[in-house]
Amino acid sequence: MELESWWKPSLLRQFAAAIAMIEKAIRDCPDEIWADSARPPEWHDRDIVGFWYVAYHTIFFLDLYSSESATGFQPPPPFTADEMSPEGLLPHQPYTKDELLDYLGATRRKLADRVGQLTEQSVLLPCGFSWLKMNVAELQLYNLRHVQHHAGQLYLVLRQQAGAAPRWVSVAPIDGSLPE
Repeated sequence: MELESWWKPSLLRQFAAAIAMIEKAIRDCPDEIWADSARPPEWHDRDIVGFWYVAYHTIFFLDLYSSESATGFQPPPPFTADEMSPEGLLPHQPYTKDELLDYLGATRRKLADRVGQLTEQSVLLPCGFSWLKMNVAELQLYNLRHVQHHAGQLYLVLRQQAGAAPRWVSVAPIDGSLPE
C-alpha cells in the first residue's frame, strides 16, 4: 500500500481537525479573555500575556514545521521570527483574531502543500530542524501533537474562564471548512 493511498489523506484530515479546533477556539474566545494579561494562562516557559499568545505560538510553529527547515523561514507580515528567539521575545501587542485566522488559513494551505509533496523516500529523511532528532514522518506527527496540545489548553481556558468551549473535532475535511 502506498503513502498516497492512506497516510497522506489520514494525516491531512487529522491536521484539519486539530486546526479546526484552534480556529474554533480563536473565534469563540470572548474579547475580555483574548488579551487579558491579568489572567494569563500559566503553561509556557515565557511570561504569557494572554490567550491570543498561545493561539499565535501554535500557528507560528505549525507554519515553521510545515517548512522544510528553519533556514530562511519567515512568517507573513505582521508576524516575525522572534518566536524562535532564545531571548523569549514576545510580540509588542496582541495580534487580532482576524490576523491569526488569516495566518492560520495560509498555514493550513502551506501544510497541505507540504504533505502533498511527501514521498515514501522523503519521509525517511532527517526533518531539517537541528533541535529535533527525527525524520520527516515523525515531524508530521510531532507537529500534529503540538497543535492538539495547545488546542486542549485553549479549550480548557475557555471552559474555566468563559464557562464553555467548542466541541471536540474528530475529523475534518482537508479543504479547511469547519465541521458543524
